[in-house]
Amino acid sequence: MLDSKAPDRGSVTDSAKLPRYVVFGEALTDMLLQEARSWRAAPGGSCWNVARTASRMGVSTGFAGCVSCDIFGDDLALESERAGLDSRFLQRAKAPPLLAIIPSIKPPHYFFLGEGAADLKFDPAKLPKGWRETVEIVHFGGISLARKPLADILINEAVLLHQRGVPIAFDPNFRELMRDHDYAATFDRLASLSSYIKVSEEDLHGLFESGTLDHHVAALRDLAPSATILLTRGERGMSLYRNDEVFHQSAFPTTLIDTVGCGDAAMGGWVVALLENELSDVESQLRMAAACAAVTASKSGPYAASRNEVNALLQG
Repeated sequence: MLDSKAPDRGSVTDSAKLPRYVVFGEALTDMLLQEARSWRAAPGGSCWNVARTASRMGVSTGFAGCVSCDIFGDDLALESERAGLDSRFLQRAKAPPLLAIIPSIKPPHYFFLGEGAADLKFDPAKLPKGWRETVEIVHFGGISLARKPLADILINEAVLLHQRGVPIAFDPNFRELMRDHDYAATFDRLASLSSYIKVSEEDLHGLFESGTLDHHVAALRDLAPSATILLTRGERGMSLYRNDEVFHQSAFPTTLIDTVGCGDAAMGGWVVALLENELSDVESQLRMAAACAAVTASKSGPYAASRNEVNALLQG
């Protein structure tokens, strides 16, 4: 159980202690078009956002990915440190940065620049010795699983962890580049290995294309019959599917600034609750996920909520 007096952000106070939660995937720089037709650079990436949320909520977390050695990578490394992520898991490479070009937030529109980028240089062999023996949940997802050869490296890691009995969490965070046929096989494989899967309605419509939302949920449950599935529905809350039961959670009232990073926040909050409540208290899991998403929605960009902010919302 976590200390209820945990600080606003996590911290690595014992150099020998390895994290309970490890998140594999991409950290990148969002290039956002401003009203004056200028561009603003902001550290981001779905998997990195998930890791920051968990760490800021007080769970010892490592983000296992690789970033560039330029100003963009420096910003990601600095913000990782500020969030309390275990620095031993972040790798650096002399390669171009991975960039997400975002000409529109409302509605969301993305494309990516990353040929030969640093994220593709990630090497699991360079991670701290013994981490697989102590980690409690491992996360995969985002565009990292649609980028070769990184996708194959991560799938191999997921298989090894699954064989060791380590629970796997998966958030596909669908983007247009995932319409490639190779990604469909990757998605099916990761889903079959996962204990916990988070998807949004938009994810399901992109992944399965034809049919109703209920059909999409059923198809995902067929792919991962033993997984617990968290379906986020924006302002309409979220639903959790576990075995033959379905649980619902309303969205917390909040002053909406934007929805960037809300799904990542929900994923991070869900894992925090899973680790805190010994994988059993569904109501607490849903409330934590919804509260983290609500705090993020009240801020600009992919904000990672602190424990104090989330507690204030849960207790309000």
